[in-house]
Amino acid sequence: MRPVVRKWGYLCAVTLSVAVWPWMATAQLAVAPAAASVPASATSAPTDSGTAVLADIPFAVADAAAPLAPSAADAWGGERTGTEATLSDRVVSYRIDAELDATKHAVTGREHMTWRNRSDRPVSHVYFHLYLNGFQNEGSTWFTERKVLTAHGRSRGEAALKKGEWGWIDLQQVRQGDAALKWSFVQPDGGPTTDQTVVRIDLAEPVAAGATLALDIDFLSQLPRVVERTGWFGDFNLVGQWFPKIGVLELAGERGAIAPRWNVHEFHFNSEFYADFGSYDVNLTVPSDYTVGAVGQLQGQPQAANGKTTYHFMQGDVHDFAWVAAKGYKTLDGSWQGPGSPKVALKVLYPPEYVGSAQTQLKASTDSLDYFSKTLGAYPYRTLTVVVPPYNADEAGGMEYPTFYTTEGYTKVEPGTPNQYASDFVTIHEFGHGYFYGILASNEFEEPMLDEGLNEYWDQRMLRERGQSIDLTTPLLRRLGFAPAFPGFSVERMASGLKQPADPLGENAWDRFSSSSYGTVYSRTATAMHDLEERLGKDVTERAFREYYKRWRFRHPSAADLRATLIDVSGNAKAVNEVFDQYVYGTARIDDRVASIDTVEVLPQTGSVLKDGKRTEFNSSEIDKQIDKQREDWAKVHSNAKPGGGPFPWSSTVTVSRDGAQVPQLLRVKFADGSSEDVKWNDDRRWARFVFTKPAKVVSAALDPEQKIYLDANKLNDSLTTKADGTASRRWSADVASLLQAFYALVGSL
Repeated sequence: MRPVVRKWGYLCAVTLSVAVWPWMATAQLAVAPAAASVPASATSAPTDSGTAVLADIPFAVADAAAPLAPSAADAWGGERTGTEATLSDRVVSYRIDAELDATKHAVTGREHMTWRNRSDRPVSHVYFHLYLNGFQNEGSTWFTERKVLTAHGRSRGEAALKKGEWGWIDLQQVRQGDAALKWSFVQPDGGPTTDQTVVRIDLAEPVAAGATLALDIDFLSQLPRVVERTGWFGDFNLVGQWFPKIGVLELAGERGAIAPRWNVHEFHFNSEFYADFGSYDVNLTVPSDYTVGAVGQLQGQPQAANGKTTYHFMQGDVHDFAWVAAKGYKTLDGSWQGPGSPKVALKVLYPPEYVGSAQTQLKASTDSLDYFSKTLGAYPYRTLTVVVPPYNADEAGGMEYPTFYTTEGYTKVEPGTPNQYASDFVTIHEFGHGYFYGILASNEFEEPMLDEGLNEYWDQRMLRERGQSIDLTTPLLRRLGFAPAFPGFSVERMASGLKQPADPLGENAWDRFSSSSYGTVYSRTATAMHDLEERLGKDVTERAFREYYKRWRFRHPSAADLRATLIDVSGNAKAVNEVFDQYVYGTARIDDRVASIDTVEVLPQTGSVLKDGKRTEFNSSEIDKQIDKQREDWAKVHSNAKPGGGPFPWSSTVTVSRDGAQVPQLLRVKFADGSSEDVKWNDDRRWARFVFTKPAKVVSAALDPEQKIYLDANKLNDSLTTKADGTASRRWSADVASLLQAFYALVGSL
């Protein structure tokens, strides 16, 4: 999903982060009450009658977050070598026949699902996600949390649903063979009892260890008007999270689990999704004058009859399926192929009003295929479908599914404009989810940093390699002589909330201090990984992430697995552990500063001196005459010398101070004669003094002179001069003025 405040494009996100971030931090998230206790045992227990009953397998805890312990080597079937029959260890399969009622924006569906019990014990009931029920009324967990956010700040989607605009999934029948099954709604995270986004289905016959369950489900999915992520507007239907989807049964050694557990969280306002890998075989019937795009490959030619057309899509080794059906849409086709990847058929689906950005989005997608396959690993699928929502359905944009994503549309995209940067960034970001959310398939409920955060970091690396900054130049600014541009990582730093981080990056998606704190999952993770890259080196970091992708593709890694891989490849456990302990698992802040520069000329002193066995005593007048004589003699020889030198050395003391976590620092000291000296400050002292005795005095000192430490909360106090210099303040004033001017120009154009 795109970052929370990208609604008006990336420029607005930058401006808002600088101008209103302190006020946004007051938006409080509702904290769900503790979940009802669930039996911890999953073994059979005898009853008084002597018959055996199956105790519940517990839920993952309601406050689950990034685990500390790495997953077992054989987690999720072990590392994929590429020699297996399938890319993933397929756990589930779905065969769905669905028909869209375009007038009612409703989908009738029949689903045949098979699911393999990977555990060592029988399972007597299973849990399914019914995500669309998050939009059925204001009593859902999603709306309950949204109310608090919109009352105290802003959120991504703020549209109010009216009568006839709500969305839901109704289970009409669930069968196991010939047996009709019963179901009930549960709230694994202790949310309101009115939430119906998770359903428990009681089986007629338990599924034995290693056996496969088959269920037939008839359902009706009513799409909501687009409020966030999915839904309809006019003749546009984005059909996401639309079918009953089984939860994940995690085993011991997988993402911190110590015994089998159901990972099946409610649909929270800030959370996204998590599911098993499997295969999808889906028939979609829609009105014949609608354009259709979906996850996976189209099988054969669409079949038309009686004003309706049926499309057949299949895709293996993915963990979700979404599609779009829209009237009046256009199609732009392309293709791509890279080393180790199959030939990829690309398709951009767009409304006529956004024809101006279709080609730009196709190019950004092919460029992304190039970069991600080169730096992480081969793209394994044969299709990629990009959907541009129509005007007024913007909240359906910036959403990702395997081989399928939505982006943002623009009527005009000119090179070097904020529109181009926003269009490119959102497209690259949603493509990047295909790796971090799609192929690696981390748990977005519990560890959003592994998807949103790492993806944001890799997106900015790609833009950096392209040499693409946020160019805020407008015709008016050009006439005034301003051409402001901000590198992407600098913007991420400004949006990171570094002065007072409220939550660890490894916290789950919903249990956050504020909407702002969740938003920093994107920017603060990207900034932390940027700084870690500076410590490990660009090439080492890239090798480590390539290894992370190789080890954990199709296997649902955790933050602990990422940390272990970074250490293994880099060999620098100290740097990796510091970043993870301070930021992923903690809320450290950095603010190192140059506190003072004190200089004193080392002059001859009054008093008694023993030299060559003879003691000589000098009084102040004699010393003054000696000093004057040496100055005169020196000035005659050094008539063009810069101020700050002389016949006597200078003793300069630079004091640095630390207000926050330790980070390796470089101190660069410059002297009056133009020379400089670098000193490392790499210890746990809260302050340190560095003394320099040189022919010239110190005139300035700067920590992090090469600007590698973006996590420092206040970069303005990193340097100090002995003489006032207004250059920095004038530059910052000009940059801020330019930024605001560009922002107002953009808002005025909306």
